[in-house]
Amino acid sequence: MDANLSKNFTRLARLDIPGGGQVRVEDGYCYIGHMDAPNGTTIIDVSDPRDPKIVAKVMLDDLWSHSHKVRVCGDLMIVNHEQNKRHFHRKGEGLLEYEAHMRAHEGRDPTDAELAAFLAVTVADIPTLRKSAARGYHDGGFRIYDIKDRANPRLLCHHKTHGFGVHRFDIDENYLYMSTEMPGFVGNILMVYEYSDPTNPTKVGRWWMPQQENFDNARPTWKGYANRLHHTQRVGNELWASCWHAGFSVIDATDIRAMKTITSFDYHPPSKHPTHTIKPLPGLIGGRRYAVAADEEHAHKQGQLAAHMWVFDVTDLSDIRYTSTFHVGELDTPYAAGNGRFGCHQYAETLYDTTVFAAWFSGGLRAIDLSKPSDPTEVGHFIPTPTGGHPVPQSNDVYVDDRGLVYLLDRLEGLDILEFHPG
Repeated sequence: MDANLSKNFTRLARLDIPGGGQVRVEDGYCYIGHMDAPNGTTIIDVSDPRDPKIVAKVMLDDLWSHSHKVRVCGDLMIVNHEQNKRHFHRKGEGLLEYEAHMRAHEGRDPTDAELAAFLAVTVADIPTLRKSAARGYHDGGFRIYDIKDRANPRLLCHHKTHGFGVHRFDIDENYLYMSTEMPGFVGNILMVYEYSDPTNPTKVGRWWMPQQENFDNARPTWKGYANRLHHTQRVGNELWASCWHAGFSVIDATDIRAMKTITSFDYHPPSKHPTHTIKPLPGLIGGRRYAVAADEEHAHKQGQLAAHMWVFDVTDLSDIRYTSTFHVGELDTPYAAGNGRFGCHQYAETLYDTTVFAAWFSGGLRAIDLSKPSDPTEVGHFIPTPTGGHPVPQSNDVYVDDRGLVYLLDRLEGLDILEFHPG
């Protein structure tokens, strides 16, 4: 492989499978949540990482939903169920509202061209949005499967939530921590479910930012969808919540039925990109506690920094401080100027030490040493060559298994299984 595309990584295998949103590996099996319907979840035997074998594919019933996130606990597999292309299809609600406004104020229906201009879509999109508005969306939530037989997943339940449904989530042996829309709120909030009976998960707690409250159709402090929960991760009795353009919060989960906010920290501005993931590094460094945040790149504006990683000193949660940032420059990948996102997205959430493995869209995979939190240092990278006719890679998620192998998932196409050789 071109030395400019790989440093300190060896590719053991590649599967050119449909693009995915999340990869997880448990007990010799790899689980892929796919971005686009009808592909749902793929289960791959990776006991021999040089010869991965697909053992099962869960397909979706229609094209209105996707299941792009997946987690596993023992013989249970949990996947999200979310409206496919949700932000686009929600414009259908805006279409109906604009039509009602035009009828009330101008006594006529808007033209398709006027609707397209108002909704920032093309005229050709209007029939699709009319169809989605008429249909609505009622299937959002999550599904639990019995996977004792990995080759034959068996659906145990489809638990419906509200609105778009569930986006990203975390699990442990007791609870499911779901980021979902719910009645009475603007944007996703946290819903916690107990699932000892996987056929009937039970709601046991919820958390939200007060500015999201929209009870009895009152006007929330925040309008729109910019400030919301992306997802939480549990660390002891804390939940670390990435809150998109509202930065992050740390939640006391000692009593899961009465969670309380310990602190909130919003670094927008100066950051122009939303907080995707936040989690403390394992252990202390020099007697201090540090957390690493990944911002997610969306549309890039010339003159602005691409989305990147942040390191914060969180020793005192009442006095959180900036420590450093880590960036990938456009000269660090041959695909930065291509037709795709360039910038940070997500890091491997299972942190074993101070090496962070981050998926960087067209920047591929970056391995960052944070043993000196004030001076992040790249110690390896791997940039996949795009396949399937795609002009650039879009590295979307990464996982490190208990063997130390690294799994890099592209949102357009492909899974790479890698071995890391730190210098």
